Amino acid sequence: MKEIIEQLLKARLDYLINGNDQRSWRDAGDAEVIERKKKLFEKRGVKIVKARMKTAIKDHWLEDDGTAHVNYQSHTAYLCKDGDDMYMEEQIEKRTALLYDQMVVKDTEIPRPSVQPISDDEYCADAEKRELLGRAFTYDRLSAVRYAETFWNKRNSAYKNFEDNCTNFISQCIRAGDAPMRGYPNRGAGWWMQNHSWSYSWTVAHSLRTFLKRSKTGLRAIQAGAAEELTEGDVICYDFNGDGRFDHVAIVTAKDKGNMPLVNAQTHDCRMRYWSYEDSPAYTPSIRYAFFHIADDTTKA
Repeated sequence: MKEIIEQLLKARLDYLINGNDQRSWRDAGDAEVIERKKKLFEKRGVKIVKARMKTAIKDHWLEDDGTAHVNYQSHTAYLCKDGDDMYMEEQIEKRTALLYDQMVVKDTEIPRPSVQPISDDEYCADAEKRELLGRAFTYDRLSAVRYAETFWNKRNSAYKNFEDNCTNFISQCIRAGDAPMRGYPNRGAGWWMQNHSWSYSWTVAHSLRTFLKRSKTGLRAIQAGAAEELTEGDVICYDFNGDGRFDHVAIVTAKDKGNMPLVNAQTHDCRMRYWSYEDSPAYTPSIRYAFFHIADDTTKA
């Protein structure tokens, strides 16, 4: 099973790198995603020099008709040439494949786990006004990026972690940059994780976006108008369907030659990914972004 799946993934990589097109990988699905990724690299003028790929079977079962269902994880690393610079983009995907008669009939990324929506009303503005202003801090961008690079594909046991871990991971990165927690134990106020509990803003993408828009002290941010205005350590929130509900967050870890952000994120773990997520199965033409420049807090406690 593993060898058959790897043949399919290698055919996709061959198309991305060399343009060699085979019908087999297109018939198995995700052709639109691969095309978007290829066009994105071409638009940026970035060349994939080479790539390496590893797979690990997580689960499989057989049906009476001879079809096999396989859940697996793939880890792909792309060596990218951006002008005179080289960098490594990496993606870890949880995927599911359907095999029959030694062929992959269908292969797709497993959708992100659903998250219980948290409305803006559950963010307690009154409690926010009542709490102490907290301490002044200078955002340590380098430490935030170092944390994002260290833990992009693993989980820090010092924190509670979740199946959908994207916002929790970004909160950990910002915390590594010395941003102070506040609001405990009110889950609808502030930004915090402690004593086996956490605020909505720490773990839910839409709530973090709301917090960053509203916070006036401690961890706060200035909303930027475009991705190129961000710098390392800043945050991008994603509303994939354009319905007003932000459902993903990433942290800027580098800028490319075009001054555009490259990001790290979790749930579907990735590093040095182009910020727009056009190569994601979750991408839609209606996608909306919120760009946040984390601001140093000069308010005195």
